[in-house]
Amino acid sequence: MRARPSSEVTSLSEAWTLLGLSGPAEGAALTAAFRAAVKSARPDQDGGDEARFRKVIAAWRLVQARAGQPALDAPAASPAPQTVIAITPREALEGGAVSVTVEGRTLKVQAPAGLRSGEHLRLKDGAADGADLHLPVLIRAADGLNVIGDDLYMNWPVARRLVEDGGRIEIDTHAGPRSAWIVAGQEPLRLRLRDLGLPARGLRPQGHLFVTLIPSEDAPSAAEDLLVRFTRVWTPDRLAA
Repeated sequence: MRARPSSEVTSLSEAWTLLGLSGPAEGAALTAAFRAAVKSARPDQDGGDEARFRKVIAAWRLVQARAGQPALDAPAASPAPQTVIAITPREALEGGAVSVTVEGRTLKVQAPAGLRSGEHLRLKDGAADGADLHLPVLIRAADGLNVIGDDLYMNWPVARRLVEDGGRIEIDTHAGPRSAWIVAGQEPLRLRLRDLGLPARGLRPQGHLFVTLIPSEDAPSAAEDLLVRFTRVWTPDRLAA
């Protein structure tokens, strides 16, 4: 049996996920999602790698092929570019008021927690003629976090010696410090922290946080990391008590 190439994408659902979308999208939203996904996957970018880069390209080609358009060609231009509501990963996690500029006007829209790229938000009376607008959402990387589908991705420096010997590390995440174990010689250096991705919303499940460990000479050693965790717990007030 022929082995499946690592860059092969065989289903549209897999393609949407690789493009950071929760489902079908078109026009400006689809193009923006592809550009964001391929940029974050580039091997020369932090958190990117060649295998994911190739799969993002394959996902785009599959989407275009199913739509009957030439691979890698941009979708046909609409009479006017569609406005996209761009939010950060933290805004996707927590929700809140988001500003969007439409036809020269800056409007506020309330974004619920757990939004995914490709979903739409309604701007009541947002059009110039007073009609409602339904604008696509795009989550752009920010604050060291990137979103693909339901999951968050980040990098974390770790002492090279700890990578070689294995041991416990503490990672500062958006949800606070989290501890994890490194197995000596572990490859690839990526950890999954369960249920720290985007919150569940509708039919979409709770996502996870994937942390790519970056070997560094400047990162604290295992002993230094233990000291940091000790001092965090045993504050002067607690020692005095």
